[in-house]
Amino acid sequence: MTTAKPDFTAQLLSDAGIGPGMRVLDVGCGSGDVAFLLSGLVGETGEVVGIDHDYAALATARSRAAAGQAFPTFVQSGLLDVPASLGTFDAIVGRRVLMYQPDTVAAATALARLLRPAGVMVFQEHDTTMVPASLDGFALHRKAQGWVREMITREGADLHIGFHLHGILSKAGLAVENVRAECIVQTPDKVYALGYIVRACLPRIITLGVATADEVDIDTLQQRLDDERTQSDGIYIGDVMFGAWARKPGH
Repeated sequence: MTTAKPDFTAQLLSDAGIGPGMRVLDVGCGSGDVAFLLSGLVGETGEVVGIDHDYAALATARSRAAAGQAFPTFVQSGLLDVPASLGTFDAIVGRRVLMYQPDTVAAATALARLLRPAGVMVFQEHDTTMVPASLDGFALHRKAQGWVREMITREGADLHIGFHLHGILSKAGLAVENVRAECIVQTPDKVYALGYIVRACLPRIITLGVATADEVDIDTLQQRLDDERTQSDGIYIGDVMFGAWARKPGH
């Protein structure tokens, strides 16, 4: 995913105050992208623990750690049943995780109990309320983005989570310090990997009945998207990222 520089996630974590020496929990860590980013921020004096329910994703994360990168700890767990043995944290972070929780306030409240006084909770979520947006047609871009959007809708995700973040964190008893958003802007000369995102999601798209393999024609999709974009002099916005952080009362 291409975003403005510096990277949206890295800037969000830095601005939220995550830095050297902190103990951080990465919830829904998947294969570890955010956990390794956090390890770089907290340094050798800090600690990062990543949790996820997906054993295969955790295995990938652990193999990356063994390859000589900074070494977070990875634990199999859901958001609502984090082992008490993991203790408490200076910060709790999640990316594209809260949007999949059936009760977002309950999830944030449960996680807040793991925060130390004055600890910070940071979430990055994607929101489709204002997108897709363009002045030109971009019919194929809209169709491809629509397959992904319908897929996550059928998976139960909240597509308006960005607009709900302030309320969720407040109801969890936290003091919201910042909410921000950033669009991914596609121009004729800016390559964007929407076709590859659809390819990664294709098994879920087909299984959920969103589209057939013939409809998607995945082997030509990225080239067709590139052709549509380069043949236009317009701008297409297909994705908006929201980020928010909030602090637990105390000193």
